[in-house]
Amino acid sequence: MVRNWVWFVVLFTVAASDDFNPINYLWPLPQSIKCAEGVQYAISEETFTFQGSGAGAQLATLTSTFELYRKFIFPNTLRKPNVADNATILEKLVVEVDSTNETLLLDTDESYTIEFDTNSATLKTPTVYGALRGIETFSQLVYQDDTGAYYVASCTISDKPRFQFRSILVDTSRHYIPMEVLLRHVDAMLYNKFNVLHWHIVDDQSFPYQSYLFPDLSEKGAYDQNHIYSQSDVSTLIEYAMSRGVRVIPEFDSPGHTFSWGDGQPDLLTPCYSNSTPPEKNGHYGPINPILDSTYTFLESLYKEISDVFPDQYVHLGGDEVSFACWKSNPDIQKWMAAHNLTDYAKLEEYYEQRLIDIVGKLGKSYLVWQEIFDNGVKIKKDTVISVWKQTHMAQELANITAAGYKAVLSACWYLNYISYGEDWVKYYQCDPQNFTGTAAQKSLVMGGGASVWGEYVDGTNLISTMWPRASIVGERLWSEETVRDVSDAGTRLHNNRCRLVRRGVPAEPTEGPSYCIPEYDPVLLHQTI
Repeated sequence: MVRNWVWFVVLFTVAASDDFNPINYLWPLPQSIKCAEGVQYAISEETFTFQGSGAGAQLATLTSTFELYRKFIFPNTLRKPNVADNATILEKLVVEVDSTNETLLLDTDESYTIEFDTNSATLKTPTVYGALRGIETFSQLVYQDDTGAYYVASCTISDKPRFQFRSILVDTSRHYIPMEVLLRHVDAMLYNKFNVLHWHIVDDQSFPYQSYLFPDLSEKGAYDQNHIYSQSDVSTLIEYAMSRGVRVIPEFDSPGHTFSWGDGQPDLLTPCYSNSTPPEKNGHYGPINPILDSTYTFLESLYKEISDVFPDQYVHLGGDEVSFACWKSNPDIQKWMAAHNLTDYAKLEEYYEQRLIDIVGKLGKSYLVWQEIFDNGVKIKKDTVISVWKQTHMAQELANITAAGYKAVLSACWYLNYISYGEDWVKYYQCDPQNFTGTAAQKSLVMGGGASVWGEYVDGTNLISTMWPRASIVGERLWSEETVRDVSDAGTRLHNNRCRLVRRGVPAEPTEGPSYCIPEYDPVLLHQTI
């Protein structure tokens, strides 16, 4: 069941309306914004309304979004508003959505415009997901003065994302992340205009995904049965994320990073030999065994389930850090390679990847892979998307991938699990997915990128604070114009964005030295689930 949150927050205040500069509170910065100097409208909880129309899932998304943002715009407060007698009242925000199509895809149009008129503002957008982005921006224009009155700055905005692929990777294998934490993280993604949750759901350490075709994978591969994601959990996360304008792309990394698969699927992993000692004596197993037909029979069934459970057009196939040592030690693999005239173990990896890609392709899915697939010379189809994760020679890697005609996404410079003392956000702000030597055509092949938080030292206790607001930096780089690079300006807006996240119940860490938010984070009054 999708959760609804009741938030207990207090809007930030300014001494007077003249003290409010809306630009300082916008994150990510819109592509085009022009604010009428000194012009603002008063808004009242009693009279202000959202107006929009639609049908089916689109109407449900708009309705729930209106309810959510009404709480943000008019938080629970004991102060009675004291609106100036000569104030112009804004009565409504009219949301006009051109299309009734609620499908969320890579090329979904998220653009929107906002204009103010005498007593109303109008948000126009091609899709309901553009409406989500625009409503977030509208909420950032609202402030409360020290008398308790609410005002909204009069700004004309035309906005769209610079990149269509704006992701955050969450690793739930090394440490289990409770569902409630994942849902709150998705909320923060909405507030920062991200649109892809890259769910690295399984790895060597554990297999928490509960497969309905292969239940032994989680029964024997998860840490225990309290650390699994049921089919209901997965469905809840996908549905909730969709209502927040976020796609869920699962990653089932293979042929490496699959040790947790072994107990639940006999004969799947490669037996590793040590000085001719068989694995039943040394207990060593390596990557998925690529020479057995049973491997591909299993993968066909598993990926058919994945395709059915995860509706997004993309799935991440992994393919990174495949050690050839185990394959080299195995006499059966050596014989198979000799029979197929193979001497290069990279070609054996290519054989596996091509068969896996064929399986996924027949299911009508598009796919991403880690950069090693490209680096090792694997012959892959031109519609393959390459994830660049190695920071060494990152720019050259992007140049090489795009010169070969492949699409790319970048995460190499945005590994947020690496914590350093001080204002480490600045280095993240200076990274850009198109900062490499190449033609305009090459740079157009960069779909975007994303932040990553790997789970070696991250679980439900610190995922949110480790991620936010540092992930906001990545969000602005992927949304705003390439020319938005002023660190001093960004620092002011990032602090205000961090305080806004805190007010909305996100325990975002400070981004600078001594500072404060009004109010400070209060876990007791955070929220209650209904």
